[in-house]
Formats: sequence, structure tokens, C-alpha cells
Amino acid sequence: MSENQGRGHRRPYGTLDASFDQPGSSKTDKREEPRAKIFKGQSEASTSGRSSGAAANRDPSHVSSRQEGGPMQERQHLDRFDIVKTRPADVVSKQGHEGEPIRLQSNFFRLQTKPEWRIVHYHVDFEPELENIRVRMGILSNHTNILGSGYLFDGKQLFTTKKFEKDLTVLCGQSKMGIDYKISIKCVGIISNAEPRFLQVLNLILRRSMKGLKLELVGRNLFDPLAKIPIRDHQMELWPGYETSIRQHEKDIMLCTEITHKVMRTETVYEILKRCSNNPSRHQDEFRVNVLDLVVLTDYNNKTYRINDVDFAQTPKSTFSCKGKDISFIEYYLTKYNIRIRDHNQPLLISKNRDKSQKTNASDVVVLIPELCRVTGLTDAMRSNFQLMRAMSEHTRMNPDRRIDRLRRFNNRLQTTADSVKVLKDWNMKLDENLTEVQGRIIPPQKIVFNQSKCSAGETADWTRCFRDQRLLTTPSEGLDRWAVIAPERNSFDLKNLLENLLRAASGMGLKIRSPHELKIYDDRTATYVRAMDDCTRMDPKLILCLVPNNNVERYSSIKKRGCIDRAVPTQVVTVKTSKNRGLMSIATKIAIQLNCKLGYTPWMIELPLSGLMTIGFDIAKSARDRRKAYGALVASMDLQQNSTYFSTVSECSAFDVLANTLWPMIAKALRQYQREHQKLPTRILFYRDGVSAGSLKQLFEYEVKDIVEKLDIEYKRANSAPPMLAYIVVTKSCNTRFFRNGRNPPPGTVVDDIVTLPERYDFYLVSQTVRQGTVSPTSYNVLYSNIRLNPDQIQKLTYKMCHLYYNWSGTTRVPAVCQYAKKLATLVGTHLHAIPQNALEKKFFYL
Repeated sequence: MSENQGRGHRRPYGTLDASFDQPGSSKTDKREEPRAKIFKGQSEASTSGRSSGAAANRDPSHVSSRQEGGPMQERQHLDRFDIVKTRPADVVSKQGHEGEPIRLQSNFFRLQTKPEWRIVHYHVDFEPELENIRVRMGILSNHTNILGSGYLFDGKQLFTTKKFEKDLTVLCGQSKMGIDYKISIKCVGIISNAEPRFLQVLNLILRRSMKGLKLELVGRNLFDPLAKIPIRDHQMELWPGYETSIRQHEKDIMLCTEITHKVMRTETVYEILKRCSNNPSRHQDEFRVNVLDLVVLTDYNNKTYRINDVDFAQTPKSTFSCKGKDISFIEYYLTKYNIRIRDHNQPLLISKNRDKSQKTNASDVVVLIPELCRVTGLTDAMRSNFQLMRAMSEHTRMNPDRRIDRLRRFNNRLQTTADSVKVLKDWNMKLDENLTEVQGRIIPPQKIVFNQSKCSAGETADWTRCFRDQRLLTTPSEGLDRWAVIAPERNSFDLKNLLENLLRAASGMGLKIRSPHELKIYDDRTATYVRAMDDCTRMDPKLILCLVPNNNVERYSSIKKRGCIDRAVPTQVVTVKTSKNRGLMSIATKIAIQLNCKLGYTPWMIELPLSGLMTIGFDIAKSARDRRKAYGALVASMDLQQNSTYFSTVSECSAFDVLANTLWPMIAKALRQYQREHQKLPTRILFYRDGVSAGSLKQLFEYEVKDIVEKLDIEYKRANSAPPMLAYIVVTKSCNTRFFRNGRNPPPGTVVDDIVTLPERYDFYLVSQTVRQGTVSPTSYNVLYSNIRLNPDQIQKLTYKMCHLYYNWSGTTRVPAVCQYAKKLATLVGTHLHAIPQNALEKKFFYL
């Protein structure tokens, strides 16, 4: 909770690549579990037709929905394979040329095919009509001598690399029952590599090839339970696995492979239930709070589910309809899985089917037994457990050379496993044995501008040492002359030590700090701090510093609410542990920089060649209190060449709406603030949009971008100004791409804009930060719209410059500073404030 964690702040951009608790990972075939007739108000008739888990008895609507869907019904997830063409028509080349060339390896393997290789799509009909998909597949499989062994068939759609001589091919077949069928195979056409179906077929081929590796599908990715790593001290296991995807990149079809891990806790939901039963008066409420929204794994089928409700009115002794008769859950699990349920009185868990690929069954529910569900992922308490995270990082935080070795071993397993090789050979494909090499460029180190001089950020992009003899760029002329400090009486010595170091550090940087008004309190209760803050506000302080004994979330939230919502006073929270740190002078320097920012001033700047430029960062964070709500935060710079200040604003939005409907009013507020400060509107706007999932890109491109462009034109016409030059760029931190330089991480400023980028996009990768442990994660930038009149070199360089301006850290960040500020602000509001901060704070970095 401390706001002055020093270098520990780097963790948000760190390289811990464990795939912990992924919200989208509960994509399961829900037909494996009993469907309930147990919800209150739900009639027996409404559930009697549902399946108990046997595929042959599933609901008829289930069958029809899968017949019409095409070949991807094994793992249908269409938005993963959407090819959204966002490259502006006037962009001839997206490649830059400036910078030092650098040769890199990537975590991609080329998929080698013959020049004439293609995927052909056929439609298959049976006469007489045959409804059973399995029977259709069986009859067609007798014609592999004609079809070839490499084909995909889902009952109606057939995909293969073979092109028949005639557009309509008629075959004869016979079922095991002796019924003769006429099979008509009509050619639909050759699938273009620009179609989503092309990617779907490729990824299905890959998934079939990987079946030979004996991996388990958990969520969307494949993991190796035989190679699990036990962490016994913390009751959990790490399952190593692979995140894979095949796409058409600039010139070649490539397989991207990322090493990932799944956290599997050895404790079951039943154990959580027993813990909660220690308090009988409210054990039901406590159990609900602990398990709702958890993702659990059922070992008997290796499926993951998200818990949406708990039904205490039902137990495993309750019955449901299965194959026309009522059966209890105890009997069902004994018959189907040979599992004996021990506690017959435990409640039942409910998981609602939210799989977007099966919209017709969106109301289905799956019933789970607590003692058969293992919890996955980490709690907040676990994430704050230093020993646990350290134990995990030994296995998950892999250095580049170790990661390269794992990637090569994965490739070798595919190349030497007979079943895997056969699948690829059947499709006339071969996987390259070597990691794909790419040509990158290194943008030169940037100059950091202070009050009277400049210093180079250096090859590691870290200018911490510069503060020893540099003055902050802008500080209040009268200094920090009216401020208050609240601290427990027993920590008087710690407070004195902190203030002495703080005043000395600030003085060396040109920030005048006068002695504060000290308010001693006699206990560390939340209410005591809030009352003390109310007493301090009578002197109209510019800032309040609170020295707290530990990282208590409730106390931190209350202090922030009082300062941001009720009083409009920036607050700084420092823990006693921090004030006792041996490197207190270094920490005091960071606190002094934060205090300067919270007063609305700027510690440093970079050399910026453009005037009239506004950079905007936008991000969204969900509310920790109400999952239906989210908060969007927008942070904009106000011509960094002139006054080097920023503006921030927050708006409430829906957590389920991918488009930020409140975005334009926030942009309009930023534009009017810019106009107030400079008597004109910005000539160029560089908009960095964070918080966008892959499935939202199409809607964003078609609606949000268009809306912003139209409203900007109206706004500028109203001000009698020419329309602005705009670049709208989507920022993606969670991409699986990795780059290596001779078994090490590439240096900050490394840009890659060819070979592994996508042909339908104006995109590039940028490594902007130094990572000393693990493998660096590049950030992907996708320019959705641009009339900013900057060439690729200039956009890449400007983006890198913006990564030098996050004032919580004297080094570069993984994303442009305005995005990092927006994330920080949205998270503060969504986690602690749950309300919009006062407008008086819009020009101050109160959220740092």
C-alpha cells in the first residue's frame, strides 16, 4: 500500500509469465457435467430434456447449434481468429529505417508448405438425410483414399488441401446398420489467408498435432500435468504448458509459442467450506464471499469452471433427470467416474455457461461438487506473500537462454513424436526447427531534460543517478509551504528521521519544503486518521502526508477517499517499514519527486521536436466492489514543449461494454483545458488506447474511432480551427511475442516492424524497458487511424520518448506514460475510491 516502493515499482512491468487466474480461461464443454433442476423457481419440466453428461443425450438445441457452426466446434472461439483490417489505405510501408540495426531471434517457428499449398472448402450432403454427426463422420472416413488423410469434417463442412477435379463429387457410402447413402461433396472455394476460417483451420490442425504430446487442455491452453512442479509449503502446484497460435504474418505462416504456467492449488473448495464453518452464524455468507468468481478445476475431466453461485438448499443427495429417470449426484459420479462422494451434506456449486461460442445455450448451468473442485489461480493475499511469489518465480521467471531452450525442446517434441509428425505430413506441412530471426532497430538513448541541464538516459534507460546533481524541471516558486503530517505518537522518531531525509533530498533537487504542521495521534485506527485529516483541512493544506504502521487496505482507502472525494487535498501514504529502510535517502528522493508531482509540477522532460502536440492515454479498471461497474481514466499532456503539465479525468462505465461511451466527454474536457492554457486547440493528437481485448478490436475500429474523428471535426469547427492531425493507437501489453539477442534480452529502444507483424495492420513491437530478471515482454502498437503526417520512424520514436515520462520511476515504462497514469488512476478509483475524484485535482498527479 505504500506509495514509495522505489525500484519495487518495476513489478507491474515485470516478466513473471505464470498464467495465473485468467478470466477467459473457463472455456469448457459444459455438457460434461449435470445440468441442474435445482434453481429456485425453475420447473422440473424446464430441465428434464437436458443432459446428465452423456453426449448422446444432450439437448437437441445443442446438436443443431453445433451442426451449423463449421469445423471449429471442438474449440470454437471466433474472436480469437478475427482478422480485422485496420491498416490505413495510404500507408505504403510501415517499416522505419532509423536506428542501429540489430539481429534478433523470436519465439516463432515458420510453417513450411509448398508454393501451391491451399485450403479448399467443401459442403457435404447425405442422401437420404442423416442427422447424426458421428455417423456422417464414420461413413466419410471410409473414403480416405479419395479425400486423403489430412482433412477436417464437422458433419457438413469439409476442409482439405486437395482440390477435386470436379466441382461436385459424388461418393457412395454405407452405415454400420447397412443403410446406403449418396454423399455429395460440393466445392465452395479456396479459403483466403485473410479469412478467419483460415486461421481456425490452421489452429485446429496444430491442436490435433499437439495431441500426440499427451498434454492436458485446461481452459484454452495445453499443460503437462506429468511435469508439474509441487510447491508443498504453500499447497499448490505449477503446471508448465504452452500458449500457441498460428497466423499468417507478413510473408509466412508462423507458429507463435509462449511458455506459460498454470497455478493449481492442492486445496479443494470443500476445504474452504470447512474453514468457513468455524463461524456457524455466518458461514454461508463467508463461504460465498470466498468462492464466488473462483475458477476451479475438476480433476476427473480436467475442465475449468467459474463459480457463479452456491446452492445451500441442495446436496449431492439431490436428484436430477438423466436419460429419462431421476438420479442423485452421488450415483451419477459413482457410475460415470467411479468417484465416491464422501460428504453427502455439502452444498452444490453453480457455474453458468457464459461461453460466447454457444449463445443458444447461454442460460445453461453446470452443477459442481465442492470436494471434487480444485481451486486455480492466486488470491490477493497470496500475491502479497513474498515467500510464495519468490518460490514461484524460480520456476516461472525464465531468463532468455532458458526460455529459448524450452522452446527448442517443445519443437523437438513435435518433430520426434510420430503422431504429431503424421498430422502435419498429412496436411503437407512441416515445422521449421529453428527460431525465426528478425531484423530490428535500436532507437538511440534519449536526453532527459532537467531545470538547467540535460543528461542521457543511457543504454539501460535509467537516470536515477542524475538526481544527485540535477534540479527538478519545475517546482512551486514558494515551495511546499503549507502542508501537514499525521503520524502515531509511538512513531515520532521514525517521522523525525523521514522528514530530515526528505527535506535534505528535496533541497538538493531545488524543491523547497518547509517544516510541516505535525499532528500526532494516539492509535492507528482508520477513524483516527480520518478525524485527524478533518482537523488538518482547517488550515487549508496543499498536501497531507500520513505515516501508517502497515499496509492496511481499509485505512489506505479511507485516507484516499477523504483526500480525493471529500476534501480535494492530495495525500501521500508512507509505511513505517519504509521509513526504517536503510536506503532511506534514496526513498526520500522518490517521495520528494512524488510530492512535487502531487502539487502539479514536473520533475523532468524529454527532448520533444513537436509543438502543439497533445498525447492522450486511456485505460479501464473494473470496480472491486461491483463487478458490473468499471471506471475509465483519461490522462492528457498539455503541450509538453511549453508548460509540461498534464490533465486527468475519470468516468464511470459498464464493465461489459467494450466501447467507452463516456470517452468523448472526457476528451472534450481535456481539449477545453488545453484551450484554456494555450488559447488554442492542439494541432496534433496522439491517442494511446489501452485496455482493449483482441475480440473488441473490430468494434473499436468501426465505432469508437469513427465517433472520435467525427466529433473532433465538430469541436474544431466550433472553435474555427482546422481539424487536428490524429493518430489512434491501440496498446497491447499482453502479447505472447518475445525477442532474444544472443540468449539475452534486447536493449531498451528495440523496435521490430517486419516479419512477425501482421500484414492487415499498421503495427510494430517496441521493447522500451530494461528487465534484469526473466524475459522482457515487448509491447505491441497497432495504429488504427492516422492522418498525423508522421512517418513510421517518427511515430515509433515519439512512442519511445513517451515511455520516459512516468514520474513514479526514474526509468522507462512498458507503455507510454499517459497510459501508465491512466491505469494507475483507474485502478485507484476502482479499487479504493469507488467515486469520481473532485475536479480541483485534475491538474495534479494525486494518484501517484
